[in-house]
Amino acid sequence: MRIGVFVCHCGSNIAATVDVVDVAKRALTLKDVVHAEDIMYTCSEPGQAAIQKAIQEKKLDRVIVAACSPHMHEVTFRRCVEKGGLNPYLFEMANIREHCSWIHTDMPVATEKAWDIIKMAVAKARQLEPLWPNEVEVNKEVLVIGGGVAGIQAALDLADAGLKVTIVEKQTTIGGVMAKLDKTFPTIDCSACILTPRMVDCAQHENIEVMAYSEVDKVSGYVGNFTVDIRKKAAMVDWTKCIGCEICVQKCPAKAPDSFNVGLEPTKAIYIPFPQAVPKRAVIQVDYCRWFQEGKCRLCERVCPADAVDYEQKEEIVQKRFGAIVVATGLEVFPWEQWYHEYGSGKIPDVISGLQYERMLNASGPYGGHVHRLSNGEEPKTVVFIQCVGSRDDSVGRPYCSSVCCMYTAKQALLTKDHVGMDTEVYVFYIDIRATGKGYEEFIKRVQTEFGVKYVRGRVSKLYEENGKVVVRGMDTLLGQQVEIEADLVVLASGIMAF
Repeated sequence: MRIGVFVCHCGSNIAATVDVVDVAKRALTLKDVVHAEDIMYTCSEPGQAAIQKAIQEKKLDRVIVAACSPHMHEVTFRRCVEKGGLNPYLFEMANIREHCSWIHTDMPVATEKAWDIIKMAVAKARQLEPLWPNEVEVNKEVLVIGGGVAGIQAALDLADAGLKVTIVEKQTTIGGVMAKLDKTFPTIDCSACILTPRMVDCAQHENIEVMAYSEVDKVSGYVGNFTVDIRKKAAMVDWTKCIGCEICVQKCPAKAPDSFNVGLEPTKAIYIPFPQAVPKRAVIQVDYCRWFQEGKCRLCERVCPADAVDYEQKEEIVQKRFGAIVVATGLEVFPWEQWYHEYGSGKIPDVISGLQYERMLNASGPYGGHVHRLSNGEEPKTVVFIQCVGSRDDSVGRPYCSSVCCMYTAKQALLTKDHVGMDTEVYVFYIDIRATGKGYEEFIKRVQTEFGVKYVRGRVSKLYEENGKVVVRGMDTLLGQQVEIEADLVVLASGIMAF
């Protein structure tokens, strides 16, 4: 075995902290190393030429380049050694820049670390075996995991390109979070008007199969040929017969939590999430169904005109093959009730999340778009929005910015004025305004100037009920003083988490 080691100066990126010349000399002492040299820029044309020359003259059968990250130049050097007559997979790269020189200031320490990295690379190079490219048949079908707007658009783009697509969505309908929204920012377009046509296109597209109420159970195989086990959950309704008439929903006597309306109002034990659902098929929540819990009722079975109710239905595993997988699993809202005890931990009825407020604003929501206090049903005269609840907060393990909260709060503040009246007092407590998209900054200014929404820079320290109001106590850091606002309704801009 004949190994060559090439140590890069990378200008001063490496050489300023690592004694490159010394490391190259020491490399010659390692077993099987027959050539070692330091090069100013190994990735440059002269540097690559020097490597190829050494391969041919010294008959090298392994090459190590100690330089930067393999993410940046591994492909470059594989091509280089291949042109020099060596199998490209007999090349090994040692990262002495990002992993060494850039994170040290002490040259002796950095040099010894670089030496250790090179020794490990040489040991690994001895175990390398030549590989050759091979051609395999590729499956042209695509799996899209997640039926939100991202998954829907990805599926439509792929299907329009002529590929067969399967959407797997764990809920009973596609649409995701966007289906719950009232309007979009900064144009205040109807969310459903944008989303619903795409949902229908997915259902009717000849190249798309929608598998709702299903989850990916297992993925095996490799790129181009995946085998996927998909778990189809038991809906207790035969979807091939169900016509979505909702008679069963109207007649069902049992109530159940409504996740689509974020718990604002209950739904029925048998339900269809919303009128534009795709597919529009009923599902029984067995934990709340009287038949499954008490052994009596079966009213939905008796009233169903399509004879679709099937209490014996079982979940099943469907195995399908795909060549590529798109993961569009979406988001979930930060569970503020579990962490922000100073905001009432969800026990103050007039303190709600931004997503709950979206359902309140929505004309197809549980209140028909009527904004009111949950405690007494009255229209609010003062509404306070609090930003960064579950974002930019190390104390709850969420140091990052969720990036959309500033904008959806501004949108909701505008819609509050529109739904309740321009005389409504609206306040927004914020840390910083992060409006980075096209037209976003102008939208924020419009909300402040045209609609009179008052922005208060500062954190809210406490919320509590007093005299039928929710008292918002916080700090105005621009004025440098404590503020207290008696609010009728408080909306928390809950952060988002990747699902």
